[in-house]
Amino acid sequence: MRGRSYALRINYRTSHQIRAQADRLLPSTLADVDGNAEDRRGTVSVFNGPPPAVETFDDPEQEAEGIGKWLAARIGEGVQPHEIGVFVRSNRELRRARNAVRRVDVQAIELTDRIEVTPGKVSIGTMHLAKGLEFRAVAVMACDDEVIPLQERIENVADEADLEDVYNTERHLLYVACTRARDHLLVTGVEPASEFLGDL
Repeated sequence: MRGRSYALRINYRTSHQIRAQADRLLPSTLADVDGNAEDRRGTVSVFNGPPPAVETFDDPEQEAEGIGKWLAARIGEGVQPHEIGVFVRSNRELRRARNAVRRVDVQAIELTDRIEVTPGKVSIGTMHLAKGLEFRAVAVMACDDEVIPLQERIENVADEADLEDVYNTERHLLYVACTRARDHLLVTGVEPASEFLGDL
């Protein structure tokens, strides 16, 4: 939307710990479509929670095992399956998400443009489908080197400005996935992991 806008400074959806860590992915100032700069500093969350976890593993099987244990712990604490989301960068990594959720005795539903969060089932989907959703617990997995930022996008850039745009949109995609979490966030990757995990 063009014209005057105002960035909201109070966050009611995400804990202070998750918001503060996810904010490291984006610059402190963002420009809108009109080129107006908006300072993102000064945003506050109205509640606290446990710190997010960022973990890397040697291979996808170890990652699936680690996420399975994390999911079991959240469910053991009373988080319902439909209050949990597992997100990956693209459809190629969905198999890894399915493998992780299979480690826990719960059913999963794969989100699409037509399939939504379903009571009693853990939601699995791509980061693009995460926008607008909210979960008590979120695992963002398969954040490997060449997965995010996506290597094909980097290879297809024509100039430096396009490369910067690719990095910015990929960072924002990961930011959106992370901030779907209200209380618990786990971000994982397999070595060599995405450079973005260092920022987190």
